Amino acid sequence: MRFGARNQLSGKVTEIKRGGVMCQVRLDVTGGEMNSVMTLESLADLGLKEGDTVGVKVKAVNVLLVRE
Repeated sequence: MRFGARNQLSGKVTEIKRGGVMCQVRLDVTGGEMNSVMTLESLADLGLKEGDTVGVKVKAVNVLLVRE
């Protein structure tokens, strides 16, 4: 799959905070930390868990996590 986002890096999932419908995924990336918010359905579709390495695609105000 191709992405239009030009800002791309890798990150490691360090924490997942689940709510009723949404979750916050905290990542360690080179030079610091980032967070992404997504639905629990998207979290399940990606199969993410703490310790996973993901691709981080940043476009405007959106942060997209991609299973690599």
